[in-house]
Amino acid sequence: MAQKLIQTQTQKLVQQQRLTQQQMLQIKLLEMPLAELEQNIQAEIDDNPAMETGDADEWTDPSANEEYGEEESTHEESFEQEERQSALDEALQNIGRDDEMPEARFYDKGSSAEYEEMTYGDQVSFYDKLKEQMGEINLTEQQTYVMEYIIGSLDSDGILRKELDAISDELAIYHNVDTTETEVEEVLKMLQGFDPAGIGARSLQECLLIQIDRKKTSSTQALMHKVIADCYDDFKNKHHEKIAQRLGITEDTLENVMEEIVKLNPKPGSSMGETEGRNIQQITPDFIIDTADDGTVTFSINKGCIPDLYVSPAFADMVQEYQNNKGNMNRQTKEALLYAKEKVDRARGYIEAVKQRRHTLYVTMKAIIDWQKNYFQSGDENDLRPMVLKDVAEQTQLDISTISRVSNAKYAQTRWGTFLLRHFFSEGVKTENGEEFSTRKLRLALQEIISKEDKNKPMSDDALSDIMKKKGYAIARRTVAKYREQLGIPSARYRKK
Repeated sequence: MAQKLIQTQTQKLVQQQRLTQQQMLQIKLLEMPLAELEQNIQAEIDDNPAMETGDADEWTDPSANEEYGEEESTHEESFEQEERQSALDEALQNIGRDDEMPEARFYDKGSSAEYEEMTYGDQVSFYDKLKEQMGEINLTEQQTYVMEYIIGSLDSDGILRKELDAISDELAIYHNVDTTETEVEEVLKMLQGFDPAGIGARSLQECLLIQIDRKKTSSTQALMHKVIADCYDDFKNKHHEKIAQRLGITEDTLENVMEEIVKLNPKPGSSMGETEGRNIQQITPDFIIDTADDGTVTFSINKGCIPDLYVSPAFADMVQEYQNNKGNMNRQTKEALLYAKEKVDRARGYIEAVKQRRHTLYVTMKAIIDWQKNYFQSGDENDLRPMVLKDVAEQTQLDISTISRVSNAKYAQTRWGTFLLRHFFSEGVKTENGEEFSTRKLRLALQEIISKEDKNKPMSDDALSDIMKKKGYAIARRTVAKYREQLGIPSARYRKK
């Protein structure tokens, strides 16, 4: 019996959350590190005649808190960013860490009380160099928006860590650009055709494959592709015998192939800066945290060169005049005063967004110090408690996404060095006996054990697990293997001298 298809029309009520323009502005400013915020504020001042500035020393903030000694700081020092190592082995050490908070770089201030600003290379940024290449291909207006957003999402190594569906969602929510994951991927593939080869890759494996596929076709190039595409796990773990056996080649041939693979660049973003010159990424701390000798922890928010912002009295008077006499105005006068009102409203919204950003930074940093006070007193990473975004969100009553934005690109200068805020976050792991430790503490303990082992008789993961248990860290062998790999430490057979 044939079934009859009937088309019906129904109404469905769907609730969608739309961010207001003011909320989008607050999110945009919150994501900015201090140096970028200074530039954005100056651009807004230049663009909006209703915005005026005062002396930077007159800046006041209602969120100041005596408990943590909230004082304004005029620190304008910059820190030299550590030179990134381009060795392939170092990049392989980071495999598996994508789902964890990345470790922050340490900037040693040495014995000098002054921080020297180091600048080298030309003043064309990594972002600008990629945008220049955009002009060499035909892109629609929407593709241009998408590609600019992808470029802005690349990390300093030129790798895209965000998921494509997340980029699609963010474009829709924050920029009103309606696009699909497939369209984002199409634009990403175009970006991956830019120089240097490997830019825009989503993983180290993809980064290497992009570079290999650009090489001249040859038997060596084909083998390089097979090693990375088909034997990647063995490649990561340096199981060269397995690779040779699987590909049916001699060890000498494989050695030649490996020599070519090692010449590839696992960090194309860093390479671009080194070979073509780059605008030094000046690390300006957003927070200055001080630990007194008696253990008292205080902090201040670095305001840099941000001046006091206020609405122009002349423009405010024009708006007041419009509100009082709008019934008795001719069309030309009314249009002029409506223009003034639009500028005043924009200035007030911007000033409020800057204040809101500052307040959010304050409550977030205060919560982090409350949680990690022992660490800020000792500087010992073993004192870092397990802390995830949710913990800080609950303590501050802010959304997890807000805490993520604060911690993503903000630096804190401490007595022990200058770190990304993400440095203070760590997942908690419950051991077999029910105790909870931070993953960082467990990795440090494991690293210390391995550093003291007999290099002629390195310990197996089972042996390492037993020693960890004796030290009070009851973790399984597979957990030991996981942390060992995250630390970039090879297995026992490859540690043997």
